[in-house]
This record gives sequence, C-alpha cells and structure tokens, in this order.
Amino acid sequence: MRYQITGKQIDVGEALQSHVKSELGEVAEKYMQRPTDAQITFSRDAHEYICEATVHLSTGLTASAKGHATEIYAAFDAAREKMDKQLRRHKRRLKDHHRDRAEPVEFEAAGLYVLASEEDDDTGETHEGAPMIVAEMETKVPTLSVGEAVMQMELSDASLLVFRNEKHGGVNVVHRREDGNVGWIDPRNSK
Repeated sequence: MRYQITGKQIDVGEALQSHVKSELGEVAEKYMQRPTDAQITFSRDAHEYICEATVHLSTGLTASAKGHATEIYAAFDAAREKMDKQLRRHKRRLKDHHRDRAEPVEFEAAGLYVLASEEDDDTGETHEGAPMIVAEMETKVPTLSVGEAVMQMELSDASLLVFRNEKHGGVNVVHRREDGNVGWIDPRNSK
C-alpha cells in the first residue's frame, strides 16, 4: 500500500510516519480489503490536532475518517478507530449480502461546480440572474448497486452520493436524512 502522509503547517516526523504506516496497515490487513493507497493529512485548529485519513480500496470504494484530539498521536488513533469501524461494517455487509465485487467499480467523469452563496457577494448573481460559478472541477460518478452506494456513502462519511445504478444505468442519489435514515432518489421510478 502506498502512503501519502502530510501536514498542513505541521512537521510530520519519521516516528509519526512509521506509527501511521504500521497502525493503518494493521487495520487494512485485518479486514483484507486490498487497499491501494492511503492519504493521511494532519492539521491544527487552535489547540486541537486534526487527522484526516482516506484509504482507497482496489474495488474502487473509498473509506474516510477524521479524528480530533489535543495530541497528534491521539488524533490519528481516533481516525484509525473510525476507519476500523467502517471497514468492519463494510466487511460484515459484504458477508451478509453474499456478494463480493469481482471487478473494480467503473467511474464516469462529470462536472462539479461550486456556486457563490449570497453571503459571499452583495448579490450572489450575475447580470442574467444566474448564480455565479466560483469553481469548476471534475469529479467521478461510480457505477454501483444501491447497497454498494449506501456503503460507499457511509465509508466516505458523506451526506450524499450521486451514482449510476448498475441495474438500469440511470443516475441515482442516496443521501442521509435528518431523521438518520438513508434516502434513495431514483428518477426512473417516478411514474
């Protein structure tokens, strides 16, 4: 597994890097998820250290975790525990569904736009009345089953995931509702 360990205005020493590699490698081996690479970023917010960890699995799924603590090692340990819990749940769901993806997830390129909010600007709109585009980026839309999409959303700790439904090829959305349940939007079944 390839590791990219960085610090935002923090010097990440050799001891911390070796600790991160051994602990995260142990978590990945424990659940045999065949990780390809991991990105770990340390930063500081006032008196607190923040550790953000992202592990890409060979199936195309991504697991993300974030930890906070007053010490840098404790922040990593909190993120590692969350990652361990996510990968354990993921493995349990794969066993429960008796389905293991043999081939990697297919991704399709899509445009991602960041629009200015009205608070960012006096009007937040251009002369034509359309919102002002602040940034244009590219994102990837995976082709997944609904169950895999829910797992991916939970693994990445996101509140929303846009995906292409592998059953019919249409674009679908799964999202975390305010009541804690997961919502699924399938425009194809609107009739």
